[in-house]
Amino acid sequence: MLSLISTLGGLLISGLPKLLEYFQSKADQKHELALAQVQTERELALAAAGFAAQAKIEEIRTEQVAMQTNAQIAEAEAAMTQGAQEHDKAVLAKASTWVANYIGTVRPTITYIFVIELVLINAWMAWYVWYNEKMITSMDDLIRFSDIVFSTDEMSMLGGIIGFWFGSRGWSKK
Repeated sequence: MLSLISTLGGLLISGLPKLLEYFQSKADQKHELALAQVQTERELALAAAGFAAQAKIEEIRTEQVAMQTNAQIAEAEAAMTQGAQEHDKAVLAKASTWVANYIGTVRPTITYIFVIELVLINAWMAWYVWYNEKMITSMDDLIRFSDIVFSTDEMSMLGGIIGFWFGSRGWSKK
C-alpha cells in the first residue's frame, strides 16, 4: 500500500510545476480582469466628462509603461539566467572534464544505483535459494524471504523514483 502511495506521490510531485503554473496564470488573469474593469470605469467617467481624447492619451501612456515594465522584467530575468550560466561556466572551467560531465548525471546516477541494487539483490536471492534448497520448502517460505529483502520502505522509494521520472514525461506533454 505504501508503495502505491509513494508511486502516486512521485507522479504528483513531478506535476507540481505545472500545477503551480496553472495557479499563477489564474492569478494573473484575475489581476488583468480587475485592471480591465478599473480602466473601463475610468474611461466611462472620462467620456462622461467630455475627456475622451484625454482618456485615449492616458491609455497609450499606460500601454507604454506596461510594455516598458514587461521589457525590464524580461531583461532582468535574462540577466539572472545569463549570470547563473556564466557562474556555472566559470566554476566548471576550473573543474576537470569528467567532473563537468558528471554534474549533469547526478540524479539519474542515483536512480541507476538504486535500481541496479534491487536487481542485484533479486539475482543474489534467486541464486541463494537455488543452491540452498532446504531453506525453501514451500512458496510461503519464498514469499516470506522476499518480504524481508524487499521491504515496503524500499519498494516505496522505488515507486516514488519511477513515478517521478516517468510521470514527469506525461505532465510535460500536457
